[in-house]
Amino acid sequence: MYLSRFLSIHALWVTVSSVMQHYPSVWGHYDVCKTQIYTEEGKIWDYMACQPEATDMTKYLKVKLDPPDITCGDPPETFCAMGNPYMCNNECDASTPELAHPPELMFDFEGRHPSTFWQSATWKEYPKPLQVNITLSWSKTIELTDNIVITFESGRPDQMILEKSLDYGRTWQPYQYYATDCLDAFHMDPKSVKDLSQHTILEIICTEEYSTGYMTNSKIIHFEIKDRFAFFAGPRLRNMASLYGQLDTTKKLKDFFTITDLRIRLLRPATGEIFVDEQHLARYFYAISDIKVYGRCKCNLHATVCVFDNNKLSCECEHNTTGPDCGKCKKNYQGRPWSPGSYLPIPKGTANTCIPSISSIGTNVCDNEFLHCQNGGTCHNNVKCQCPAGYTGILCEKLRCEEAGSCSSDSGHGARAQGSLTLLVALLGITGPRLF
Repeated sequence: MYLSRFLSIHALWVTVSSVMQHYPSVWGHYDVCKTQIYTEEGKIWDYMACQPEATDMTKYLKVKLDPPDITCGDPPETFCAMGNPYMCNNECDASTPELAHPPELMFDFEGRHPSTFWQSATWKEYPKPLQVNITLSWSKTIELTDNIVITFESGRPDQMILEKSLDYGRTWQPYQYYATDCLDAFHMDPKSVKDLSQHTILEIICTEEYSTGYMTNSKIIHFEIKDRFAFFAGPRLRNMASLYGQLDTTKKLKDFFTITDLRIRLLRPATGEIFVDEQHLARYFYAISDIKVYGRCKCNLHATVCVFDNNKLSCECEHNTTGPDCGKCKKNYQGRPWSPGSYLPIPKGTANTCIPSISSIGTNVCDNEFLHCQNGGTCHNNVKCQCPAGYTGILCEKLRCEEAGSCSSDSGHGARAQGSLTLLVALLGITGPRLF
C-alpha cells in the first residue's frame, strides 16, 4: 500500500514538472517583474529578475557611536581650522545649534554653507588612543550596488578599518584596511583594487591610496564596489549578464556584496607628520560630512518592492514566498524546498516559485469554479468531495474497482484522465483559465 502511494506521488510530480514547463509566466520566468526600459535600440522589456530598485540606503539606517560621548561639544571646546591646523579658534558647542556637530549631520543633505558635519572630540588625552566606532545598521539584509563613499572634513585618518556584518552585528569581518603605512599599521603590504583580479576579488586588502593628511582636495575615502563588478561586467559595466551569472552561481561572491551592518573603525586621526605635536592637540580629531551607501533590499529575487514602514524595511514577497528577505515558502506552499530566484538563464531568469504542499490540499479540496468534484461527486464545504458509488479519491477521480483489482482494461479511462488533470490543478493552485 505504501509503495503504491509513493509511486503514485512520484508519477504526479513527474507530471507537475512537465506542466510547469508549459506555464513560464506562472512558474519559470520573471514576466511578472518585467519593466520597460529605453535603450539605443528603442523601448524594450527588461526581464532581469525580481529585485527592488537600488537607492541611497542611508535614508533607512540607524547610527551608533562608540564611545557614545565621543562627539565634540559637551563640554564646549576649541579646535583648529580644517585648512590651517595652526588656526585654533573654532568652537564646538553641543548646546548651540550653529556650533553643534551631532552624528546625524553625516547623512543630511549637503549644499548649505558652511558644510555640515559630525565631529569628534579632539585628541586632548594623547597619548591615549583617539578611537571611534561608527556603526550603521539597517535591521535588514541589503545588497550593495555602488561604491561606499565617506567624505571627511578633517584630514583622512592615518588608520581606519571598514568592517561588515551579515548577522546584524553579532560578528564582524573586515572589508578593507586604510593607512598611511599599511605595513606599520596592519602588517600588510599595500595594494589597490587595480591589483586584484576575478580570482582574488574577495581578498581583503590594505590601501594607502586614501590616507593623506590635510589636503583640501583629498577628503574622500572609497570602498570600490563598481571596480569589483568591472572584473565581470567590463570597465563600463555593460555586460551585466556576466556579472549576474557569477553572482548567481558563486555564493561567496554574492555574500561579499551583502550586509546587514557596516562599521567604520577610526583608529588614528590624521597627523600629517611622523610625530604628534603635543603642544597643539586641538589639531587632531575626526570629522565626517557625508556617507553614501547605495544598495537594494535583499529579497532573494522574489520581490520588486521593498517598503519602509514603522522604521523597518521589508520585502513585498512574490512567488508564494514570505519572510523579511522572502527567504522561505508560505504556509501550505512547501511542496518543494524553498530556493532563491535565479538570474539564469539570461535574460529572463527562473523564479523558483514555491508550490502548494500535498498535505495542504485538504484545506481547499474543491470549489464550484475550478476544482470540480468528478464523476458526479459533490463538494462539501470546500474540504471534501462526496463521491458516488463506484468512485473514490480526492476529487472522485479514481474507480473503486482499481483498489480491488477488478477493473476492465478500458473501464473509466476517460474519468481517470480528466480526474488526474483536475487533481494536478488542485496541487498546483493554478487559478487562471481552465485547462479543460
